[in-house]
Amino acid sequence: MKAWKIARDIVADAKARIVIEDDNDWTMEDSQVHELNKIRTIWRSVAPGSGAPSSLIAGAVQSIENMGRNVDEAERLLEKGYKLYDEENISELTKITSKIFYELNNAKKDNSSKYWDYKIYNSWIEFKDSVDFSQVIKGVDIQSDEFMNKVFNGWMGQICAGSFGTALEGYDRKTIKDTFGEVREYLKKPSTYNDDITYELAFLKTLLEKGKEITSKDIAENWVAMVPFGWSAEDIALKNLMLGIYPPESGYLNNPYREWIGAQMRGGICGMVAPGNPYLAANLAWIDGEISHHNSGIVGEVFNAVMTSLSFVEDDIKIILEKAINMLPKDSEYYYVVDFALSKCKESKDFERVLIACEKEFEQYNLVHGFPNAAIEVVALWFGNGDFDETMFITAMAGLDVDCNAAQVGNIVGIINSEEGLDKKWTLPIGDDINTYVRGLEKTSISQLTEWTVECTKILSR
Repeated sequence: MKAWKIARDIVADAKARIVIEDDNDWTMEDSQVHELNKIRTIWRSVAPGSGAPSSLIAGAVQSIENMGRNVDEAERLLEKGYKLYDEENISELTKITSKIFYELNNAKKDNSSKYWDYKIYNSWIEFKDSVDFSQVIKGVDIQSDEFMNKVFNGWMGQICAGSFGTALEGYDRKTIKDTFGEVREYLKKPSTYNDDITYELAFLKTLLEKGKEITSKDIAENWVAMVPFGWSAEDIALKNLMLGIYPPESGYLNNPYREWIGAQMRGGICGMVAPGNPYLAANLAWIDGEISHHNSGIVGEVFNAVMTSLSFVEDDIKIILEKAINMLPKDSEYYYVVDFALSKCKESKDFERVLIACEKEFEQYNLVHGFPNAAIEVVALWFGNGDFDETMFITAMAGLDVDCNAAQVGNIVGIINSEEGLDKKWTLPIGDDINTYVRGLEKTSISQLTEWTVECTKILSR
């Protein structure tokens, strides 16, 4: 039926009546409170799993400067905004919030920024043409029990690690060390609720539905259907998608968080469905990443996807790191970050000394940005040397976005250690059941995720 007819019929079918209105009918108090809370959350919020404080709007300004733009005016407004927040002047705070995002969207290029020293990758074609995927990769018997076991332990490693890191996310290395000492096990009863797995579930469901023809648009539409809310880059992407702005525009339009960790944290699933095939893993990661991210933000997902793919055919984590880094464009900023971390690892036998060097090198980036967390992944994997417990320990002691980092490296090391499995101190508190906030998948299990992942791998191999 034509839209104009639907609109006409709504009016024509209406039954007239006298309404005795209440003031609340006009003020919509609940809606106003919801909107005001959203504004407050942009300025000050805490991580639900750890209580660590954060400020999305400061992170937005910081991130735009990281991407080579002048943010002087936005920073001036930011200082005013915190005063308005403390004064609870919501009207002016709302106005200044809008002005800051206007300034960020129109920030002028800072020619002195090192951001412009690197190539910006806008598409998969540009990326793949700059990378050598020609290394000989072993085949994987995806029909075997061994493969099924590797996938199960990859998921188990990711779920346990993400749950472990949730209690620590948002704090820096010094705070964690001073407060908790050495962290080598769960600090509290672990919960599987987090955003790390959310988008991986949407990816899996889409791959099962669409098969080898999967597109960013397909995954994006399942985001809208399955994901009730997002944070930072994913929040902006979901808003864009609801306005009909699809990938790749959904990933960078009005999105100051487009190089943060949100895509990097979901690369593992792309590697699990492409075992021993880093080219396919990278391609899937790009397809998924461009829904919410751009350039280095997507390359972060590619990096984790490639490492995960290689973990099915290579037991030496240091070789995996070397190979994965060499499958990144040498002229990309992301390559500089992970190569810097790897170089520091090779120079020292003390992981904490390397973490300190990386902290200094990437101190201008937000704790949720992809770069400092990618460096932490490299350090944890290198010094963890394939041992799950030690890898978790280093990841925890490094701080920053601990749950995201732990989940990705936990996936990789879980796959490598599939024969021995993980220590029961990790697995018993988790069991097999998973609780999520994904619509339609509020209750699932690691066994179910394993079956879906294996089925997706078979679909892609046909």
